[in-house]
Amino acid sequence: MTEPDAGRPVRSTRVLLAEDQGMMRGALALLLGLEEDIEVVAQVAAGDEIVPAALDARPDVALLDIELPGRSGLDAAAELRTALPGCRVLILTTFGRPGYLRRAMEAGAAGFLVKDGPVEELAAAIRRVLAGETVVDPSLAAAALSAGPNPLTPREADVLNAAVDGATVADIAARVHLSESTVRNYLSAAIGKTGTRNRMEAVRAARRQGWL
Repeated sequence: MTEPDAGRPVRSTRVLLAEDQGMMRGALALLLGLEEDIEVVAQVAAGDEIVPAALDARPDVALLDIELPGRSGLDAAAELRTALPGCRVLILTTFGRPGYLRRAMEAGAAGFLVKDGPVEELAAAIRRVLAGETVVDPSLAAAALSAGPNPLTPREADVLNAAVDGATVADIAARVHLSESTVRNYLSAAIGKTGTRNRMEAVRAARRQGWL
């Protein structure tokens, strides 16, 4: 860290933390708060709270989990990019899935790390993304390159998402506002692209890759 000029304190990096598990959120906030140049200025437990909290707290960096109640951290990252362009987004997740990395970069995230790293590494990543760098877990970057792009179209992904709880074709059609025959066509295409035998296997395969 650079020495302050003329006795003036170094400005702290303002961080918003989005994590639905209270114990994890509290631990991260406490550990990051021990860094003298980092200040956690907002904490939220749901994805739909991220943008309103960011607009209120004006963080420099938003540290977002992916799987959150309300909406995913990836969807919130895309909205945050528009609502608060100066805020850098760093995705921190338990699930190091190749498809998640691609979606995070498409949403404008500046970094992607998994949660099993030391807090010193996370603090360094926060400083790096604030400095304009892109920070990605090396093993995940390699896995994303080997996995290739997401083969599902947005509509195929929508239909699979609507099928996650074992919904019938009629239920899926109602949820995504398509005809049942169109839903069957999309399901068939998704099953073929994921190399699976039925819609539930397709859902599981797509989730493993981070395509949903």
